[in-house]
Amino acid sequence: MTKYIINRLLQLIPILLGLSILTFSLLSIAPGDPVQQRLTSNGVVVSQELLDQQRSEMGLDRPLWEQYRNWLLKLLRGDMGVSYKDDIAVTKKLGDAFKYTLVLSSVSIGVSIIIAFPIGIYTAIRQDSIMDYIIRFFSFVGNSVPNFLVCILLMYFFCIRNKWFPIIAQNNIQGLFLPTLSLAIPICSRLIRQVRAEMLDQLKKGYICAARIRGVKERYILFFNALRNALPGIITVIGLAIGALLGGSVVIENIFRWPGIGKLVMDAIINRDYPVIQGSVLLTAVIYVVTNLVIDISYKYLDPRIEG
Repeated sequence: MTKYIINRLLQLIPILLGLSILTFSLLSIAPGDPVQQRLTSNGVVVSQELLDQQRSEMGLDRPLWEQYRNWLLKLLRGDMGVSYKDDIAVTKKLGDAFKYTLVLSSVSIGVSIIIAFPIGIYTAIRQDSIMDYIIRFFSFVGNSVPNFLVCILLMYFFCIRNKWFPIIAQNNIQGLFLPTLSLAIPICSRLIRQVRAEMLDQLKKGYICAARIRGVKERYILFFNALRNALPGIITVIGLAIGALLGGSVVIENIFRWPGIGKLVMDAIINRDYPVIQGSVLLTAVIYVVTNLVIDISYKYLDPRIEG
């Protein structure tokens, strides 16, 4: 297992290298001038001499390969550079934003799991009942509706019509409610369908029938036999959701102005803040790889028959 983990972490190196090269190349051909954007946003009268001076100070007048080499050498020392917008270290901006994204992601995943597991198990037990059809319908709708539409509907009902919550999310429990609900609805819907499908698959297998014949209690069969063997498939959905959320939910965080990774990335794109974009891409890649690694390790512990 240790060798497997080390190999997977080593695989992260070429992935990050390839992503950094691709991102650096795409940003170099993107429309807009980060220097002009920075000066204009600060209210400075832009002249060609000033543009040339700023490009030289920021190293943007050098060849692309040299800019990338200098950036990569700094990265190896733990330095992601500074923001073009406000000269704040990229690592600090990412760290501050990640704390907010981590809180929002953790609460959203926790709420989704608490709701989805009992409902998914219930629909599997009551297959083809009226409640099963109703829950399946709403889970299908919740999984199909775009995030931005969910946000608009929630804002209209909770903020505009009833004025229970502020439109712009604040750094408190009240401000966390609507972003959490917006993220939890699609995740919970997908998770309900996955739990139901996995549980139905397990309940049709022979070892369940054998346990019932032996007189094992139904509750024990459900939670200690069927659910345990259904967990690998369910964990895959949870892991993908965690990776996506920790990478930053761009739509949700920007609509509610939640100061997480998603909002940071969008602001960086608007301001042509290339170091922040580059750092965000690398952070997201690390999150996805580490999340997949944790999922694979959990498979091994849940089912020892899987080879490491």
